[in-house]
Amino acid sequence: MRVFVAGASGAIGRPLVAKLVAAGHEVTGTTRSEERAERIRAAGGRTAVVDVFDAETLRAAVLEAAPEVVVHQLTALPERLDFRDPETYAATNRVRTEGTRNLLDAALAAGARRVVCQSIAFAYRNEGGRVKSEDDPLEEDAPGTFGGALRALREMESMVLGTEGVEGLVLRYGFFYGPGTHYGPDGTTIADIRRRRMPVVGRGTGVFSFIHVDDAADATVAAVERGAPGVYNVTDDEPAAMKEWLPVAAEAAGAKRPLRAPVWLAKLVGGKEVGAFALELRGASNEKAKRELGWEPAHPSWRTGFREMLG
Repeated sequence: MRVFVAGASGAIGRPLVAKLVAAGHEVTGTTRSEERAERIRAAGGRTAVVDVFDAETLRAAVLEAAPEVVVHQLTALPERLDFRDPETYAATNRVRTEGTRNLLDAALAAGARRVVCQSIAFAYRNEGGRVKSEDDPLEEDAPGTFGGALRALREMESMVLGTEGVEGLVLRYGFFYGPGTHYGPDGTTIADIRRRRMPVVGRGTGVFSFIHVDDAADATVAAVERGAPGVYNVTDDEPAAMKEWLPVAAEAAGAKRPLRAPVWLAKLVGGKEVGAFALELRGASNEKAKRELGWEPAHPSWRTGFREMLG
């Protein structure tokens, strides 16, 4: 099939292009940089150097590629997430709203039949069971800057799932780890863990679901090729509380055991979101994606995944 990947030079986009090409698909990938375009070509894809906010140029690029499937992997997160900064999510929020509208318009104009879109699996409402399925509601009243990010996220998902004329699939990925991510070997989160700047906050009961970027790319290939329209959690098999995974990540990174911090101090230093994530975050079940997409993560647990990545 002809596949158009918006955000082909990102953390998932890079392995995704290579995996799509290996599966026999004809891939066109976007980037805003000519330097990064060369990496896409090296992986076997064609390139379109274009900004998603330039609707006319984007439309022309999609029309030229004539894709059957469009994959939305665009984000604009900073290298370091600072929840105290009101602009932390601003660029990504615009990508998820205005950028998604532009991409969907271009996909419809080109006659694409399917759109696969990146979302997140750590936006479920912080109540009830600790591990959520796709049928559970998303959070509506998150504190601080994350609340604005969730509003943009819901708008993006609604557009993808509700646009007539295309099959919309939303992939809610867990926290990425692997090359090019915040939890990667050179990522800022792992750097903070090594410096003991990421403590277990309070009781550390917030549940995190992780996914290696290679596994996320494999699930995306599966969603390109098959599966009914709808929402799929793309996570590993072991949702885990902060108090469980953080010491393991620290050991794998060669760091001392994480410190512990009271909730009030964590909120003061890191923002309100830190307390909510550390105590109330819900994990996500990957059963639907495994069952309906025929996908299995090659890294079924962050326990071995972190050790392999950081060892």
